[in-house]
Amino acid sequence: MPNLNMLNAYEIIGEDMKDYMKCHINKERIWTSYDKDADVLYINFKKPSHADDSELTDDDILIRYEKGEIVGITILNASKRK
Repeated sequence: MPNLNMLNAYEIIGEDMKDYMKCHINKERIWTSYDKDADVLYINFKKPSHADDSELTDDDILIRYEKGEIVGITILNASKRK
């Protein structure tokens, strides 16, 4: 299994999500953490963030929103991605 703490997040999320992030997320700082037991990669654009809405994509990626702004992305089954 790859060490996801060392991988570039763009390599995990795929091209479609990469393009979406470049167009809609303009953040200077990004925080990441990986839960090995759950195989979930968390990418946060705001700390602290308190999501009040979320959207699950067809690729098992959860986009988290706070007041309409994207504050984070949760990637399920992260180690199984390219």
